[in-house]
Amino acid sequence: MYRHLLKTVAVALLLVANVAQAEGPSRAQRSKLVPIQDAYVAAVRWGDFDKAEGFIDPQYLQQHPLSDLQRERYRQIQVSSYRERSAGVGADGSIERRVEMGVINRNTQAERLVMVNERWRWDADNKRWWQAAGLPDLWQGQ
Repeated sequence: MYRHLLKTVAVALLLVANVAQAEGPSRAQRSKLVPIQDAYVAAVRWGDFDKAEGFIDPQYLQQHPLSDLQRERYRQIQVSSYRERSAGVGADGSIERRVEMGVINRNTQAERLVMVNERWRWDADNKRWWQAAGLPDLWQGQ
């Protein structure tokens, strides 16, 4: 009886793992995600938001183009820290990350922490990942 129960539990776990894997990105897709995220994080950490914009989903940018005022606001801050707090697979297979960022205002030298949500979408046509939530909103509630 114990052996039968153990076998049933093992089969159930395998089924759950297969369903989760089917909904999420493939191993090949995941292997391309880490270098893209690392390059995006490096651009943001160094304050190169023009370069970071190159990682944003073109569909998102078409619907939400950056204004000159927004670009100027990004030039007035420096990112002092960037820490992933959680990550998971979205219902549509995208990768969702919650990130804590330290942000310093270059004019006042005041630092604050901001929580940002990222959503990474796999583009099957171009075989690459796009950050589909836009550049981080570093002025939440201001």
